[in-house]
Amino acid sequence: MGLFELFVLAVGLSMDAFAVSVCKGLSLGKINWKHMVTAGLWFGGFQALMPLVGYLGGRYFTDMITHYAHWIAFALLLFIGASMIKEAFGEEEEMDCSMAARDMLILAVATSIDALAVGVTFAFLKVAIIPAISFIGIVTFVCSAAGVKIGSLFGMRYKSKAELCGGIILILIGLKILLEGLGIL
Repeated sequence: MGLFELFVLAVGLSMDAFAVSVCKGLSLGKINWKHMVTAGLWFGGFQALMPLVGYLGGRYFTDMITHYAHWIAFALLLFIGASMIKEAFGEEEEMDCSMAARDMLILAVATSIDALAVGVTFAFLKVAIIPAISFIGIVTFVCSAAGVKIGSLFGMRYKSKAELCGGIILILIGLKILLEGLGIL
């Protein structure tokens, strides 16, 4: 996986966290840098941690199913992407302004579940995990911090667009992995 592909994947993964951060910014109203850093650390940290967990679990099974890795990667990314697209067209969720650790933990885990599946994909593709998760964490930190600021300025108008864009990106990456695995690309 090249740097550009990793960047696109990181942006796609960060869209859920970005959307939630926009909602946080909206609900907070007046924000300061602490709000932005808090969201960035929670979401960026979990977007980095979850692929590592998935990678470690996936490495255990990699040798058993290497011949099907591209199909598995495609199926996982298709499922995650389709879920994000479905959310983009779903009902708006209520968001409170709490930045308490318990509330942020729940949101960070919820927005990073898709990254767990991506970590499994990384194991099948034999991706260098430390640079990959570091990059994903940094991109998500920046997107989340910016999302809080954008939410405080613009509100909910970008939430569904961010989820839709993230879902499409993940599906396209999955399709590319499948086509490469089949020898078409």
